[in-house]
Amino acid sequence: MEKNLQYISREDFLALPLEDKRPYLERPGGDGEPFHTLFAQQFDRPLLERLAALANRIRFMAKTKEGALFLKSLLTHKRAMLYFSQPSSRTFLSHLAACQILGLTTGSVRDTATSSEFKGESKEDSIRTFSSYFDLIIMRTPEKGLAEQMAWELSNSDRPIPILNAGSGKDQHPTQALLDIYTLLRSFENKGGLQNRTITFCGDLLRGRTVRSLSYLLTNFPGIRQIFVAPDAWQVPQDVTDILSAKGVAWEKSSDLRGNVPQSDAVYMTRIQDEWDESKGESAKVDSSRFKFGQEELDLLPKDGIIMHPLPRRDEIATCCDRDPRAMYWRQMRNGMWIRSALIAMTFGYEKQIMGF
Repeated sequence: MEKNLQYISREDFLALPLEDKRPYLERPGGDGEPFHTLFAQQFDRPLLERLAALANRIRFMAKTKEGALFLKSLLTHKRAMLYFSQPSSRTFLSHLAACQILGLTTGSVRDTATSSEFKGESKEDSIRTFSSYFDLIIMRTPEKGLAEQMAWELSNSDRPIPILNAGSGKDQHPTQALLDIYTLLRSFENKGGLQNRTITFCGDLLRGRTVRSLSYLLTNFPGIRQIFVAPDAWQVPQDVTDILSAKGVAWEKSSDLRGNVPQSDAVYMTRIQDEWDESKGESAKVDSSRFKFGQEELDLLPKDGIIMHPLPRRDEIATCCDRDPRAMYWRQMRNGMWIRSALIAMTFGYEKQIMGF
């Protein structure tokens, strides 16, 4: 029997391990591409490389008027809803720009105080309402598991439409991980590729969902060693390292950023995630002074190494690093627009048309 969300109960689907959920989330009649995009476990190396190739094609086409008009004609008959009940600027605008590149008409809710949720409507009812008007829901929420739950609900409604998870609780941020992988692939494409590399993550690794998603995607590439540098209070959680161990990935924990920079091909910095503090000022009690990237760290970084950051940043990367060619965080942001365009095009089945233009 074909695996899709109409053939499994909500309880049974939610209970599955993440990797086992992938076939239920694929586009019907497609070639393994996602219909719903909920978590990093949906993407293996062949699919990641297809997405990267499609993003490259889109960015090349968009440089000419003819190519840009062709792209903009593809999805003029579709509408996308950006439902961002958690504050965001770059993630919102990146998805909005991706929709515009492909010609989608968009609507948005960015403050639930302006929606019927203010009157007591549940998030579930709000999303079901949006599905009546739109053909894609891009959602960012502080509520863990909501995107996954609503993917099942909409697939079992009279108008199934895809959900794209733009950040869900503390658990997953798959499109950020996609742009991070895309940035790594582009950074090393002429330098031996993305294998046998050392990737160092630094900062608030406990609550940073970008690290959780990217760490998993990196397991698709051979010889990747992952180093997690953080204060004890914010070290990477065990469920992440358990996955790495199960897949035979080399990893280690450390509290020494400066000592690990010289052996790193990429240093992925993150900010303090104090919006998740259970009590006011909780994060300020942790000494984070040794977990910042400045001129001394820059001097230690290999000449072909790169610095990454999902942004926004505070003071964890000094501005003196910004003009160094190894600083990739601004390119990461632009890469996000292209990879999200590729993902949306693939979701609606337009990969072949774009690649054949």
